[in-house]
Amino acid sequence: MSKKRPVAVALAGALCLVTTACADATDATGTTGAAGEASAAAAKSGYPVTLDNCGAPQKFTEAPGRVVVMNGASVAEVSTLLALGLGDSIVANQQSYGMSEVEGRAKAIKGLPDGGVKLNDAYDVPREAMIGLRPDLVLSTTSYGFDEKNGFATREQLKDVGAHTYVSPQGCDQDTSKMTIADSYTLLRDMGRVFDRSGRAERLIAASEKNIAGVAAEVKGEKRPKVMVLFSNMAMGGNDFSSVVAKGIYNDILAKAGGSNAFESASRTSFADLSKEKVAATDVDALVVIGYNDPNPAAYARKLLKEFPQWPAAKKNTYVALSDSMYLGPSNDLAVAKIARMLHPDRF
Repeated sequence: MSKKRPVAVALAGALCLVTTACADATDATGTTGAAGEASAAAAKSGYPVTLDNCGAPQKFTEAPGRVVVMNGASVAEVSTLLALGLGDSIVANQQSYGMSEVEGRAKAIKGLPDGGVKLNDAYDVPREAMIGLRPDLVLSTTSYGFDEKNGFATREQLKDVGAHTYVSPQGCDQDTSKMTIADSYTLLRDMGRVFDRSGRAERLIAASEKNIAGVAAEVKGEKRPKVMVLFSNMAMGGNDFSSVVAKGIYNDILAKAGGSNAFESASRTSFADLSKEKVAATDVDALVVIGYNDPNPAAYARKLLKEFPQWPAAKKNTYVALSDSMYLGPSNDLAVAKIARMLHPDRF
């Protein structure tokens, strides 16, 4: 089964997500009747919660209990739910990288139900199957997952059957080139509000921010090596190197780790489609290879270093293999720490 289609779809991502969450105030009249007591209970639990998600307001009066997580070549959404302790709410999950920097996460994801769905050509849940799952919340990495012409149920169709929908940060127009670590926090915070787990979400965010700040402080003032970031054994274009990262959350992670992207100017979009000659002519100080359902991305990294022995990275054998921590999700601090230790070992 080719990996080209879903990755090209989802890792090409999106730009303008504005999310706000609010809890209605208790009964303004101050009455102590049933209505007033109900309002007070709702306020205490955090409901109702309203998200303005890509221009489609979503009002939640209780925590969803039948969640469908669409593929989108991502694990951001399912990992966020698991980090918040919400695995039992998932009735169908289509996301998997097959590996994770977080111990036990890949196994937990593998153990989630898939809904018994026959996937479409985009390796995702088609319209009729989605309706048949009777979801009350559907999560999609980008708006692609709700596009009727792609064979998916639209947000309006899902609303008609009582399902809320959510497009992740930067997913509205499918351009992830401006995504940052802050978008991972937005996803956590939004899901915390939707499921009444805001306290847990804020603790996770605070811990991540503290970890990243600690690493950034250690590498402050150090020379920033040029890093090549790419997906292992992945074809997304016509050239030899078509899964090379140019822009997006990866660059924010590199910057926090004391590095820079060697190919940031190679494309205006998230990914560059490069010839072998272009790659060979670029000084690469270090490699970050991202494994997407690849059991051995480190082997791919070693192969590249042999292919380009002129790179400083090859001469010093400087590489790290990562997976879900390098993309949108709750574990970006792990990627920052691992990359920083690779680039600046003397600082740790």
